[in-house]
Amino acid sequence: MATKLNFEKQLSRLEEIVAKLEEEQTDLDASVKLFEEGVALSKELAQKLETVKFKVEELKKKGAQMFTQPFDTELAENADGE
Repeated sequence: MATKLNFEKQLSRLEEIVAKLEEEQTDLDASVKLFEEGVALSKELAQKLETVKFKVEELKKKGAQMFTQPFDTELAENADGE
């Protein structure tokens, strides 16, 4: 595939490939080519999912760190004018 497709388009293409491979009319040569394309798409999609999973985990860690510091009640009271 010469052009990069977004995740949804790649997933849609993979679903098309599976449907074609399930058809009895698809000849052996075409099936092999479709299978090769499907495997490549599957690997690329899995890699994208791992990247997203890593980013989400990093964001969760950063978010958790934001809440691990104790709340300074003196600053809050001073901000309220008390």
